[in-house]
Amino acid sequence: MKTKKNAKNVNDEALADDSPKMTRVRARTLNKLMQAAMTMLESGNIPSITELANEAGVSRATAYRYFPTQSSLISAIVGDVLAPMRAWKPEETSVAERLDSLLSFAYPQLEKHEGALRAALRISLEQWAARRSGSEDVSGELPLVRGNRKQLLEMVAHPLKERMSAAEWNRMNHAFSLIYGSEVFLVLKDIWGLESQQILDVVRWMGKAIVRQSEEEAGLTY
Repeated sequence: MKTKKNAKNVNDEALADDSPKMTRVRARTLNKLMQAAMTMLESGNIPSITELANEAGVSRATAYRYFPTQSSLISAIVGDVLAPMRAWKPEETSVAERLDSLLSFAYPQLEKHEGALRAALRISLEQWAARRSGSEDVSGELPLVRGNRKQLLEMVAHPLKERMSAAEWNRMNHAFSLIYGSEVFLVLKDIWGLESQQILDVVRWMGKAIVRQSEEEAGLTY
């Protein structure tokens, strides 16, 4: 006698199937969830996994299989958003030109997905506050890791690495990190009310000043 399978068992077996057909199904489901999350984030809402499931039109169980926590959802979104920046490779030979190229390329991308990046900042701050207070809400949850800022900026600064002391080179990188990233929006947009092109103009100007000062203090200007 055949045993009747319930919907949950069928769904679990489908998710475990590695056939090309099921891989495509999983990819479509993931894309549906990611697109729904992006839409909600860009409208200013940081969805719970239940809210995401409702918005995407999938079951809560399915949504939780892909994203067990809100942090895992935001990490996935940020990873997708920052993919173009991770793929960026400098063609320029000078640090000043490399930095200007990165800023000019990255800031339109950052603005395009500002909602998702602001959500990442918020989740990161909430996790920090919860851990500092000893809250059990984040026990077992991995800290949100965002982007690859250090690697990108070290690639930008590489032409001067052998021409400066380690302390001078590191300080220059640390200064770069203050002008590259979504945090800049919190100051220049929220506090000063600058528009996108104005923000880019300011960070490019700051970048030139940082490089010029770093080279001067390293005795590289004549």
